[in-house]
Amino acid sequence: MSSPIVAMSGFRPIATRLMLVSLAAVALFGCRGREETGAHVAGWALVDSSQRHPILVSQQPATLNIRVAASAHGLSPAQATQISDFLARYRSKDSGNSKLLIAVPTGSPNEGAAMRAVGNMREMIREFGFSESTVAMQPYNGSRDPGAPIRLAYLRYVAEAPECGHWPTNLAYDPRNVPYPNFGCAQQHNLAAQIANPADLLGPRTMAPPDAERRATVIERYRDGKATASEKSGDERVRVKGE
Repeated sequence: MSSPIVAMSGFRPIATRLMLVSLAAVALFGCRGREETGAHVAGWALVDSSQRHPILVSQQPATLNIRVAASAHGLSPAQATQISDFLARYRSKDSGNSKLLIAVPTGSPNEGAAMRAVGNMREMIREFGFSESTVAMQPYNGSRDPGAPIRLAYLRYVAEAPECGHWPTNLAYDPRNVPYPNFGCAQQHNLAAQIANPADLLGPRTMAPPDAERRATVIERYRDGKATASEKSGDERVRVKGE
């Protein structure tokens, strides 16, 4: 039987190894704690400027009021120009985001004149190429107002730019080497001011319907065994050197 001194000495290497492992674990956790304390996971440590300085996109109404006198026989040239500009903005930037709403007064002294003006508006809407499904008519009580307006409205997307000019740190001394707070803010601000349709920031647009006439032409040429590609002029063709 071994002596107690020999037995205790046999456990000494095991105890030494356990102590070394414990010290290593403490050192690792200590380093990790210092890293988490010194780093900024949220806030200015984000590298992507679109997350650090987001552009807020919201829907706001665009409205136009057209007042029609009771003795009017329709829209005046000036009113027709106003509506034409309004429809042009709706078609170029905001068409597809919402319906075009036309609120018509009823019960007012100019109800008959307003209906004649609305008839002119609908002709203009058809000339702009809008379908009936994109336009909604809604009556409202015009009370006794002799010039109750015809109200045109639709919802448009608006991009709100972030506020820039935040300089709380010294750019000459940054041991963490992270982007400074104002980094990328001017770019986001300019993008919000220049974008034509802010709805593009929310997602891609849907594809337009295919050209049925072109599709029929391609199918017919395919059945006849002809090339389906469009013919190109000499200026459009790629010329290889040496030909």
